[in-house]
Amino acid sequence: MVRKIGILTSGGDAPGMNAAIRAVTRIALNNGVDVVGIRNGYKGLYEDNMFDMDKRSVSNILSRGGTTLGSARLPEFKEDNIQEVCIDNLKKHDVDALVVVGGDGSYRGALALTQKGVNCVGLPGTIDNDISGTDYTIGFNTALNTCVENVDKLRDTSSSHHRCSVVEVMGNHCGDLALYTALSCGAEMVITPETGYDEMEVMEQLRYLGEAVQKDHAIIIVSEKICDCEALATKISQNTNFSGRATVLGHIQRGGSPSPFDRNLASRMGEKAVDLLMEGIGGHCVGMIDNEITSLPIEEALNKPKKSRKHLYRLFDRLI
Repeated sequence: MVRKIGILTSGGDAPGMNAAIRAVTRIALNNGVDVVGIRNGYKGLYEDNMFDMDKRSVSNILSRGGTTLGSARLPEFKEDNIQEVCIDNLKKHDVDALVVVGGDGSYRGALALTQKGVNCVGLPGTIDNDISGTDYTIGFNTALNTCVENVDKLRDTSSSHHRCSVVEVMGNHCGDLALYTALSCGAEMVITPETGYDEMEVMEQLRYLGEAVQKDHAIIIVSEKICDCEALATKISQNTNFSGRATVLGHIQRGGSPSPFDRNLASRMGEKAVDLLMEGIGGHCVGMIDNEITSLPIEEALNKPKKSRKHLYRLFDRLI
């Protein structure tokens, strides 16, 4: 029987994490289960940085970005002795089970603790949407809105100056944020791990748009870690009729008040996490598939290929 649940947020922050913290805390308390907040992710768990939470602890955080619990990375957590210290700290506070909000690395930590006897459930908190087992992660929708808002503004100035704006967005080897941004903004090109990067093809396409189609501007959305956007913009200026300009949106994508979609998604996932733990189920991660909240074993999620977006890439090509 679960009497006390711990909750932590790990890895990069994502809008909606606070909504998940709120949901887990209030639903657990309403079921007679105490809640312990763990500051700064697994690092705080290792350092015994914990505190008791009540309903007031999560008041007025639903609309706030980031995470009130804080986050930090602890690469050493994969070591057995570090994990044992964390388990001892949980026992010291009489914590029976744990909810972990984060990405793949956070899931691996939750799986390791479950295998050592502490039931853990993972919630997918990352703007990159790079976790298998869910159509959307907490924070992705808000980051997408931020990207779209900024690219729309860039289009205004690009069309005024016959520019090609090369815009780098986050993604961490997943092209979803770039693809969805490109579709939403009517970009002329999108470059992601799924499309690959062919510089000559980019130049040929831009020359065609500038000379044959006579477009007065162009937008290229690039997923991070694919190419040097500044260098690409320079080559565009040298080899096409467009004036190339690079914009790296950076960490602005992680900030801001979470969208209604992310608030609702995080709340639904938080509810599922508490329900699973109260049923004695650990080693699972929560996801949303076809708008239904579900769960699957973490090991399965980590080994499962990410859902294909081929149909969306086909749509993008047909819309150009």
